Amino acid sequence: MGLMPGARPQHKVAITNGVSARWVSLLCLASFCLGFFVINRFWTFPDSVKNDQRTLAAEQHKSADLHPIVECENKESSLEAGDILSQVSQTHEVILTLDRTISALEMQLAAARAARADSEERSPVNIKSGSEQLNGRPRVFFVMGIITAFSSRKRRDSIRGIWMPQGEELKRLEKDKGIIMRFVIGHSMTPGGVLDRAIDAEDAKHQDFLRLNHVEGYHELSSKTQIYFSTAAAKWDADFYIKVDDDVHVNLGMLASSLARHRSKPRVYIGCMKSGPVLAQKGVKYHEPEYWKFGEDGNKYFRHATGQIYAISKDLATYISVNRHMLHKYANEDVSLGSWFIGLDVEHIDDRSLCCGTSPDCEWKAQAGNPCAASFDWSCSGICKSVERMEEVHQRCGEGDGAIWHTSF
Repeated sequence: MGLMPGARPQHKVAITNGVSARWVSLLCLASFCLGFFVINRFWTFPDSVKNDQRTLAAEQHKSADLHPIVECENKESSLEAGDILSQVSQTHEVILTLDRTISALEMQLAAARAARADSEERSPVNIKSGSEQLNGRPRVFFVMGIITAFSSRKRRDSIRGIWMPQGEELKRLEKDKGIIMRFVIGHSMTPGGVLDRAIDAEDAKHQDFLRLNHVEGYHELSSKTQIYFSTAAAKWDADFYIKVDDDVHVNLGMLASSLARHRSKPRVYIGCMKSGPVLAQKGVKYHEPEYWKFGEDGNKYFRHATGQIYAISKDLATYISVNRHMLHKYANEDVSLGSWFIGLDVEHIDDRSLCCGTSPDCEWKAQAGNPCAASFDWSCSGICKSVERMEEVHQRCGEGDGAIWHTSF
């Protein structure tokens, strides 16, 4: 049989069409799988992003709660810079005031305990507590203790007749000006003896003594000074407590004016500050047995007020009273007092008006309208021959009778 002319081409076409159909099917299946995979990826990715964003937002919120961010530029505040500084300053002042109040209360408490212990030592039957004694103290400007001895009756009389008011004038000075003046003395080795009876009689006449529980003696001046401040602080509530020797001339008006300038200060030590040599050689005046404490030979003492006259504020007198049993006493009284304040927050005030020389020094200053608060001779550690010369010094260097009554402070 012969073949038809168009049969062969048809067979080729069938084969070609069959191959194409299989490839189309494979391509369709691959396209479906690829589309499914791609669609799944696009559907799950946004959910993951949203979850991450929620987690991040929660963490940021928590961090903001724990550590709030202060945006200085957008902060809304009614306080200006001046107001803030003013409030800081006021707060600082309040803190300082509270600190001073607490310090004063602590000192009063310690003083009350010391006064109670001291009263119990002197009189076991004393029924007043230390706080009651302190609360009952008169409030005054200053207490002046004139250190004297049994043998110094003539010195005391010269002072009474020249610059220290007497009788009703002394009482008026206390009432109107708040100034207490007393001669300070202890008792003899035999209490109740002739010397003590003489002082009792003198006190009955003038009523101007402050008696101490102390045995008199030249080498006991440091102890006497310590007991004086303790006794005076327990008896009077004063701004200042003054120690002066009984051979020094004092202008009360000038002294009061000088002290008044420092009345607002809490802890002041006022006098003519010096720093003399430490004398190690035995037998000389002002010999220091404990010279080795001050370093090598030739060293000087620390700054301290000369012993003729000086003043301390109330807190320092209270400090001495509270710590009197443990304060060390050197041979020289002025050195002892200066050593008690070493290490304390104390302002040392060098007031040269408290150590003028006698005429012509104090006379020139008085003529210039600036009388000295105190005058004496350095060569004698007081006015040389004070009984004979006190009147002369007063005439030449005095501020004028009655000046204290016209002085405001």
